[in-house]
Amino acid sequence: MLTPDLNLLVTLNVLLAEGSVARAARRLRLSPSAMSRQLARLRETTGDPLLVRAGRGLVPTPRALELRERVGQLVQDAEAALRPAETLDLKQLVRIFTLRTREGFVENFGAELIARIAEQAPGVRLYFTQKLDKDSTPLRDGTIDFETGVVGDDTGPELRAQALFHDRFIGVVRGGHSLSVGEMTPKRYAAGQHILVSRRGLQKGQIDEALEGLGLERQIVTIVGSFSAALALARASDLVVSVPERYTGNLRTDMHSFALPVPTSDVTISLLWHPRMDADPAHRWLRGCIRDVCAERRAGLAARLEVG
Repeated sequence: MLTPDLNLLVTLNVLLAEGSVARAARRLRLSPSAMSRQLARLRETTGDPLLVRAGRGLVPTPRALELRERVGQLVQDAEAALRPAETLDLKQLVRIFTLRTREGFVENFGAELIARIAEQAPGVRLYFTQKLDKDSTPLRDGTIDFETGVVGDDTGPELRAQALFHDRFIGVVRGGHSLSVGEMTPKRYAAGQHILVSRRGLQKGQIDEALEGLGLERQIVTIVGSFSAALALARASDLVVSVPERYTGNLRTDMHSFALPVPTSDVTISLLWHPRMDADPAHRWLRGCIRDVCAERRAGLAARLEVG
């Protein structure tokens, strides 16, 4: 069965409203002959004459009367769907957004983000869910609205990404640890007992490769899957852990942090979403909120470092 030409709905709506081929033609800016051809197509498609001669005018058939209200509503709905979105009224917006992220993001940015949302759009709720993998399916199927992470080869190629901040890895130990005083050298760092953070259970990372280039090797005594678990272990022991600086700021309270004595690659934390949400006004507004909160937190950290 062939799919009918949906453009005929507009023509049918005008014909039924005007009850005249000539008036419908003028309204649609068509010639009378062109409108007559459209009416002929409609009759063929619906299997009904729709408008029949009665004296000098045309009158609708029972089928046409049945269709008139339905067709009018269909055309209105289609026009509304294709019309640009109306201005977003944040005070009246009621919606739940889901943000998937690794531990650390909520602890460092969650409070400011929730406060901003509450001030601008009190009817909006933000649901944070844990990011256990890099599978892009939840973004594609709409299960989640956003996620944060590092864009890589395994990131869905169609996803949109916006950089939130750059981060570097630092070393962290408990307060009073022997590594909290004195100059940090590669040899001194490697001599400690270390925690490796790896969601995939890898045995080594880029820090180990950098140490190997210097003829050094660190002892990794445990591997954990999250920054928060690693920092909790380091806080309660003499273990050393390396974590992203900005992503774990609030998780490292009262601990000693230091610059790593070997070079490592910086990472860029980005916000990711599916392109079908690009033009959604509420989605666009919340993207801006997340970006601004991260930028303000980054500026505040830079200012504290300069003062220090």
